[in-house]
Amino acid sequence: MLKIKNYFHKNKPSKLLATCYLLLITCAAGAAHAADPFVFDDFSDNGFYDFTDATIYDAPGLDLTVATPMSLNPDSVFAAVGEMDIAGAMLGMSFEDIRPLFFKSRSLYIPRPKNSVIYSVPRDWKNNLDYECRGQKVLAPEKLENCINSLAKARGLLYASELHLVREYTGETITIYFTSNATGNRIWKIEYNNDANEVEGDAEKFSDQRDKKILHFWQGVLDKYGVPNSGTDAWISSDNSFDPMMRAFYGRLELTDLGRHAMDAATNASASRENFRAKPYAF
Repeated sequence: MLKIKNYFHKNKPSKLLATCYLLLITCAAGAAHAADPFVFDDFSDNGFYDFTDATIYDAPGLDLTVATPMSLNPDSVFAAVGEMDIAGAMLGMSFEDIRPLFFKSRSLYIPRPKNSVIYSVPRDWKNNLDYECRGQKVLAPEKLENCINSLAKARGLLYASELHLVREYTGETITIYFTSNATGNRIWKIEYNNDANEVEGDAEKFSDQRDKKILHFWQGVLDKYGVPNSGTDAWISSDNSFDPMMRAFYGRLELTDLGRHAMDAATNASASRENFRAKPYAF
């Protein structure tokens, strides 16, 4: 059986990404949920789904504690991770690219029943809009949130940040994460999960069943993606984990493009500073 080991090392990004890190280090605050005042577009215009359930959450902070550099196994070559897919979803695809796959045609996966699409406003822009709304004397929490979201939607700052999919027959789930509109609303992370690592009880039969599920899962992974080229659990496209890579865990896959995510956050941080509507001070 192929065993999985997770490795965590200190991050040593490139100069460009180090700059992004310094620019964004203050952004890692906890996410809070907000009420959704909007009626969202119906993505199922062909009638396959009656509606899409969506809501607005605050955008999460940026976590750059990643393993760099990555090491290539002997006699291995870098993988074309950017061409790998999970259920047809690939890094760099836009939200508009994804809609036909899961909303407008039959698929193994469908949007989950509740909050299948999460909309967000980039954290730095939300701070700008909060300042602007409070400057208009909008102070009550619910009205302030509605003011922020209304301005964000009107200015193209509200974006689909997450898509949650389920395969009810097998209990599999896929969560797809997107960058903001500033960088094309494109996929930067895909997480796949199944129940292969779950154990129903303490009896020996359950451990045996778990081992067989994991073996079956890993065989499917190897058949689709080939042998990992970094350690026993990673497929890398370069020796820097800010470039596209995939990791496999017990019953889980994770495709990531941390460089795309960091660049998106840096772009929004810079633009929000330039467009902050400060008072017209005179001195």
